[in-house]
Amino acid sequence: MTAPVPVSYARTDDGIDIAYTVTGNGPRDVVVIHGFTTHLDLVWDQPWHTTWDRRLGEHFRVLTFDKRGTGLSDRSLGSGSIEDRTRDVVAVMDAVGSERASLVGISEGAPLSLSMAAMHPDRVDRIVIYGGFARLAAGPDYPQGVAVDVLEEFARWIGEYWGRGVCFTVFVDSPGDLQDAWAHFERNACTRQVAEAILRGYFQVDVRPLLPSIQAPTLVIHNAGDRLIPVPIGRTIADGIPVAEYREFEGDFHCTSYIERALPRIDAAVEFLLGESGAQRVATTRTLATVLFTDIVGSTERAAEMGDTAWREVLEQHDSRAGMSVDKFGGRVVKTTGDGILALFDGPSRGIECARAIGAALKPLGVAIRAGVHTGEVEERGDDVGGVGVHVAARVMALAEASEVVVSRTVRDLVLGSSFQFDERGRHELKGVPGEWEVFAVGS
Repeated sequence: MTAPVPVSYARTDDGIDIAYTVTGNGPRDVVVIHGFTTHLDLVWDQPWHTTWDRRLGEHFRVLTFDKRGTGLSDRSLGSGSIEDRTRDVVAVMDAVGSERASLVGISEGAPLSLSMAAMHPDRVDRIVIYGGFARLAAGPDYPQGVAVDVLEEFARWIGEYWGRGVCFTVFVDSPGDLQDAWAHFERNACTRQVAEAILRGYFQVDVRPLLPSIQAPTLVIHNAGDRLIPVPIGRTIADGIPVAEYREFEGDFHCTSYIERALPRIDAAVEFLLGESGAQRVATTRTLATVLFTDIVGSTERAAEMGDTAWREVLEQHDSRAGMSVDKFGGRVVKTTGDGILALFDGPSRGIECARAIGAALKPLGVAIRAGVHTGEVEERGDDVGGVGVHVAARVMALAEASEVVVSRTVRDLVLGSSFQFDERGRHELKGVPGEWEVFAVGS
């Protein structure tokens, strides 16, 4: 069947058309971010999707959309990065005049919900995560994750069997007579190559560094016997967010088409979103931001060669051209550092693009810069900023060579799926910052 409500389109600031629907007529808004792939005309044949949307619609205005690359949204330009997909959420909210909404992130919708809440805290009031993850793949610092070889085998299996109606039965516990409907859904939601590529992208996602920045009260719901995403992965989300509740239900499924099994989970979400829990929004001067640090390579030697007057003119040109580049990419120059700048952006891709633009603008002056970009918490101090996020960006910049942009792993993870290419630069101890940090050079 087609959607029983009109399908509309919102255009993102990077030119992607996102298909969305609006149901319910409650006084507050909820954005439901379903997992993996969707198709707004066909989800109405699937009890799992409709039970969530209809139950929430009894109390809220519900916004649901197809992520870029799937369903009725633009599919020719790829599925994008986590940062790109936050634009989808913002575009849909803007299209319907929603200044602030609660988020419900289901399964693979979880990392996008968490990123949206961290990057746009003023747009999010509460969050529910069901069967979600901040990171899937196991690693040295994440033993509770799923082994990489298991994930790889699963992705290959999805790529082979997509469109036969068996793939979604792994995600959603369903009666056997739904297999034909699932097959139709799979074939229309995306191609099998795209399905495999989307999964592989999720396997690389790690939004754990964003969790401490989330200010909105959060409820994490997980099934004790979830066979797809083990309980410790869900608990990681609750442990990382300052104001989070964790509720575990009995059950050995990930999602379910059996309404009587789904309703207790959905009703817990509704109760939380209605504000009947004691959780309060975090009051903090700390926010998530992308920090760009730059400096001129060999500035001391160049100043000695050119003399004070000529060098002062170069620095004035530097400050002017760097400032114009920051403005172009929607950032804010916090301060100049004599031979560089500290600037903030609302997303990592803009920080990277700005660093490149500054380098290009200064090249005619015979000046080369190095740049470091990190996304993390910063602390507002009047017109200045401080905090670990600023320190990490400065230390990452120090690892760059002339005309290079070097980024932290957090930045790399948030823009995976975009057009940026990265070269590994190993793990480093950053002076004054705990632990080892993976860094990457942005390819040309």
